[in-house]
Amino acid sequence: MTTTQPARHREQRRQDVLDRLAQDDDLWVATASPGGEPCLVPLSFVWDRGTILMCTRRTNPTARNLTPAGEARVSLGHTRDVVLIEGTAEPVEGSALATESADAFAAKLGGWDPRDRTSWVYLRLTPRTVKAWREENELPERELMRDGAWLV
Repeated sequence: MTTTQPARHREQRRQDVLDRLAQDDDLWVATASPGGEPCLVPLSFVWDRGTILMCTRRTNPTARNLTPAGEARVSLGHTRDVVLIEGTAEPVEGSALATESADAFAAKLGGWDPRDRTSWVYLRLTPRTVKAWREENELPERELMRDGAWLV
């Protein structure tokens, strides 16, 4: 494959990832059931104090799959501007969510506020690894976070 753009430095890619987390509205969430059945769904989110805050019905596979392992992978972007984030997600009841976090979620989603809806649960993903690349020339240094610490 011929690359038309020069590879971005890791510092620029980290900033691009942070910009996407601040500006994008939706991401893809991948989980698996205890039996290994995959589940991939789009969810709206807010980047909240270094974590990704999402919300879904507590009966949906995405919420059910987080117990007990809590592992999830999320993806932003398209095939020519990939951001992959892996981490541990935990359910958070609306009544237990910090007011600032719930307010930020509602503000980003145009006022939709599920914190008092008992059929819904927030999911907070704490990133463990972050990878980002556009083309083949960025693959060698695609890892930007490892073990929860930014490498740049």
